[in-house]
Amino acid sequence: METSDRQPMKLRPYVTEAVWGGDRLAREYGIDPQGRANTAEAWALSAHPRGSSTVETGPFAGQTLGQLFAARPELFGSRCAGKERFPIIVKLIDAKDDLSLQVHPRDGDPVLRPGEAGKTECWYILEAPPGALLYLGFREAITRAQFAAAIENKTIMSYVEPFGVEAGDFYFIPAGTLHAIGEGVLLAEVQQSSDTTYRVYDYNRLQNGAPRPLHIEQARAVTDLLPYEPARQKWGLFGSKRLCECDYFTVEERDARFGFSEEAEDESFVHLLILEAAGDAKLEWDDLELPIAKGDSILVPAGAGKFSVDGEVRALVTSV
Repeated sequence: METSDRQPMKLRPYVTEAVWGGDRLAREYGIDPQGRANTAEAWALSAHPRGSSTVETGPFAGQTLGQLFAARPELFGSRCAGKERFPIIVKLIDAKDDLSLQVHPRDGDPVLRPGEAGKTECWYILEAPPGALLYLGFREAITRAQFAAAIENKTIMSYVEPFGVEAGDFYFIPAGTLHAIGEGVLLAEVQQSSDTTYRVYDYNRLQNGAPRPLHIEQARAVTDLLPYEPARQKWGLFGSKRLCECDYFTVEERDARFGFSEEAEDESFVHLLILEAAGDAKLEWDDLELPIAKGDSILVPAGAGKFSVDGEVRALVTSV
């Protein structure tokens, strides 16, 4: 593999729209809405069949991440070897309105259709107005019969635990956790590469004159009927925080006034989602200098070795 093949590359996100989306991804993070109104999500790192990010710089410019993963799997590391699909998605999500109350299945759940994966995910809160809420798990353990009755009589929200949130909060959400993002929250999400969602309740909201579909039977089959327990994060040195480490991904926060150094080893690629950046911030690798700005998505191939980010930068750093 040529040295230039391992150079860090910028990615252009795939953008989605939804009834609950807004305009902050374009206005605050420089994401091109690509002609979509109510911009809901920017898939900064994705090779999912529904939507793939696209390489913008370097020798693979113009290829989708899905194409690159299929053609050059060695760029993504030994932990991705043999995988049919790229393992994760990294997103920015703008909840102008409440998201539906929903749940995601686990790998191997019988309700999954062939080829679908489970979806464990995590949220890093970027913005939240006073009084903003997330809904996670149940106030107390309930039975399957109680769950079914609460869905039927539309009282399910009274059973779900609300969490007040502010910028900088982090939540790890195992598959099977009933959850919803509340109005006004903007967050970054790292998740398994899955787009399988089972809606339980959508506030009787209409889309194109009709209610959005619910997935009650699937949700009843996969939902954990227990209270949610927030995970603790581990601080490192010099503004480093280990947010989570699970079977699917490792996520860290870097908040550095004078930059930071990283290393992409043979086992995994490294992805940077830039949350804040001063005007002169840049990534340096070998002879390459890559200017970076708030909202940028940067993929560093496995085996690229050491690289540095210079300037006042805050970033989510993800690997598998």
